[in-house]
Amino acid sequence: MAASASINREALENVLAQVRVGVTTAELDEVAYLAITSRGGRPSFLGLYGYPASICSSLNEEVVHAIPSRTRRLKEGDLLSIDIGTLLDGFHSDMAITVPVGEVSARDWQLIEVTRRALGVAIEHCQVGKRVGDVSAVVQQVIESAGFGVVKEYVGHGIGTVFHEEPPVPNYGRQGVGPELLPGLVLAIEPMVTDHPVKLRTRPDGWAVVSVDGCRSAHFEH
Repeated sequence: MAASASINREALENVLAQVRVGVTTAELDEVAYLAITSRGGRPSFLGLYGYPASICSSLNEEVVHAIPSRTRRLKEGDLLSIDIGTLLDGFHSDMAITVPVGEVSARDWQLIEVTRRALGVAIEHCQVGKRVGDVSAVVQQVIESAGFGVVKEYVGHGIGTVFHEEPPVPNYGRQGVGPELLPGLVLAIEPMVTDHPVKLRTRPDGWAVVSVDGCRSAHFEH
């Protein structure tokens, strides 16, 4: 699994190196595909539940699962979330990050940093003997105390020989509840955060999930 994660991290770094105004999200997808397959891996997302690409490339109000497009070019001030997975030797890995395209507002930077911090604090709480609720509760506390909205409809998950394994890891919860964290358990923790509490909807393509009022979002995963 460590080897899978290493390839996934390298592929993500290759994608981020190409992020600039004018690039299409489909071009970023091609970078990811080549980076993963050239190292002997396979994109975990490609074909998963029928998904047609190697990455999810969500912009601004798109929270998750936006399909890369040859007609969608990055613009100054965009917030871009890249979600990427790799399968190698039977094991999956899964990562996500949100980055600015050019200059963005102070509020956008705060949104990014709070989401990143929520992930970091969650990782610190991943200790044998604790429970999923302990991890979920700290994610919620970091996000809401900063004045942002917790995405509750989509969650983190266990990961291994199957991409989505038990247990689900919500971004909200109560301490001391949920499955116990046991030795050998691998989790993909993924805070998804909106500028404020807001409802979500899925676009007609059946994939991209967006905030109903168009507010921006960020997504980190490790």
